[in-house]
Amino acid sequence: MEKISQIRNISIWIFILPLIVLNLCLFISVNHHLFENTIFIVDQIGRTGFTIPYIDGSVSISRVARTYPAYLLFKPGMIITAILLIKYWYANNTIIKKINNESGKNRRFLIFGVLSAIFLIVHSIFLGVKFEYDLYKFFRRFVLLGFIIFEIVAQTLLVIALFKIKNKISQIINSKVLILKSILVSSLVIIAFASLPIITTSGHTLFKHALEWNYFAAILLFYLLTFLFWKKRP
Repeated sequence: MEKISQIRNISIWIFILPLIVLNLCLFISVNHHLFENTIFIVDQIGRTGFTIPYIDGSVSISRVARTYPAYLLFKPGMIITAILLIKYWYANNTIIKKINNESGKNRRFLIFGVLSAIFLIVHSIFLGVKFEYDLYKFFRRFVLLGFIIFEIVAQTLLVIALFKIKNKISQIINSKVLILKSILVSSLVIIAFASLPIITTSGHTLFKHALEWNYFAAILLFYLLTFLFWKKRP
């Protein structure tokens, strides 16, 4: 089916693009000296020493992405990713409805998936905007949390929907990858609840930073598995 090819193409870009953008922002932050005496001098806040934040948590995603010139990559990169996400959820909604001979009613994962993409766009736009108001800071955290929650809910609902039609599509999917997707989504939910007491309290900064880098990468891993899930059509 044409939609399968579309889903595979979109999903691999959703996996690759934000990872490249985010790690380029990290490269800029760590190697800020390379940009001295250029028009891309790195803002002091965005500078850091050598770090592997996935392991040591020495720097947050926000710090390496919200300052000049990193935001020139991060903002458009995340907005493009969000647009791809919307296309991804619509394509999955279409193919599942077609397999089940449904019409009219959309799947719930479409709603949550599109909402997660919208929240990502809003977060990207407002990242780095400086307002010293508590309400604005709460709004920024609320938007980021909304993206994560809606994304995990959408992924979970999609996995459930795929399990329900597994027998109908057994010839065009890799069933082992579907198991991996379910394990990944379950792990994300468990980790979210398990880390909630730490996240909602002060301190544990290094842990929180390492968690956000790895959690974001794990969310993106779902889309790599999608690419592997659907078999390439001859």
